[in-house]
Amino acid sequence: MVKRFIISYIKTIILPGYSAHNKEWALEIRDKMNLGHEVVVVDWDHWKEDTNFSVKRELEKILKVIGKEEVNIIAKSVGVMVALNLIPKISSQINNEDRQDLLKVVLSKIPIENILCIQNENDKYVPFPEAEKFYHSVEPNLKVISKPRSDHDYPYPIDFEKFLNN
Repeated sequence: MVKRFIISYIKTIILPGYSAHNKEWALEIRDKMNLGHEVVVVDWDHWKEDTNFSVKRELEKILKVIGKEEVNIIAKSVGVMVALNLIPKISSQINNEDRQDLLKVVLSKIPIENILCIQNENDKYVPFPEAEKFYHSVEPNLKVISKPRSDHDYPYPIDFEKFLNN
């Protein structure tokens, strides 16, 4: 009698912000988490070569990295936009360019308890009140937490690890 075993692989990908200094943030987050599986930091192409940022090109690269594995996503800044475009693709759904519609598609595919939004209180790009208003306009029960910082840095590996391990 031959027995077959199905092995489920899980991978976490970190989608950093636009600027090259975000690679350091992503590597630090990766190194400080203990998830018990592979954590991959995505290097944006425009960091390595003189090219414009392309969501399409980055998605193609990320889809190769993910393969057929289950995936957790940690995203910051432009990484959130990439994640919003990625999730419908891995759910075999059609993509939409509008941020609010993208979030609605994501929420239709992922249970709300599997999404956590962390926003710094006074992030220079989007302060917490604006981010919270946007997320709650799409889904009032989405968990959006504020952190007491006044910058665009998100050094919260313990929060990420705790959420992903629950």
